[in-house]
Amino acid sequence: MLPSLLIVDDFLKDPWAARRAALALDYDPARQHGNFPGLNSSTALDTGAVDEAVSRLLSVKLGPAPGTQHGHCRLTRKADKGRSGVHIDPAAYSGILYLSRPEDCARPDAGGTDFFRHRRTGLEAVPQDPVKIAASGYGDINALVEEVVNKDTASPAKWERTLRIPARFNRLLLFSPWQYHNAAPGFGTTPEDARLVMLLFFAPRT
Repeated sequence: MLPSLLIVDDFLKDPWAARRAALALDYDPARQHGNFPGLNSSTALDTGAVDEAVSRLLSVKLGPAPGTQHGHCRLTRKADKGRSGVHIDPAAYSGILYLSRPEDCARPDAGGTDFFRHRRTGLEAVPQDPVKIAASGYGDINALVEEVVNKDTASPAKWERTLRIPARFNRLLLFSPWQYHNAAPGFGTTPEDARLVMLLFFAPRT
């Protein structure tokens, strides 16, 4: 079983090259279609080496999850707001590689990634066991996702933050996508000092 959460610091051998490559991508406001705050890159970085490294680390062969923005990067400034909040990911496993500069990550307002408990149900993730789904009051997983995640995503009062993983330059965060999570608030005012991450959505591969 993959770990529910794993932090790997100093992940890349040359994180500054990755940061430069991420900043060189196109972040076209007209091509944004998600509910997230900030701007996703129009194209992805090559994730071959990252996929192989994560696969070795976890002893499971992983690759890009189909239909996701695996390898795309996201810029989020302090003023950026999204239409949704707490969510889950459409993948078998998730990852975030932080590429903001060390001095920006060290600022008091520099958020990383937050994890939550749903107040009404007490759940911190979508259960994968039908017995646990039934015990939470739902007939199937789709009903639970609709009533808990989709319905309450943008209602902060419905959630209690249980953990914040701080942003740190060249930190890789790996976690179960079924956990209720959200990006901590963005920071900075320009691409150079904003929250900059590479998004990773993994699926098993043979």
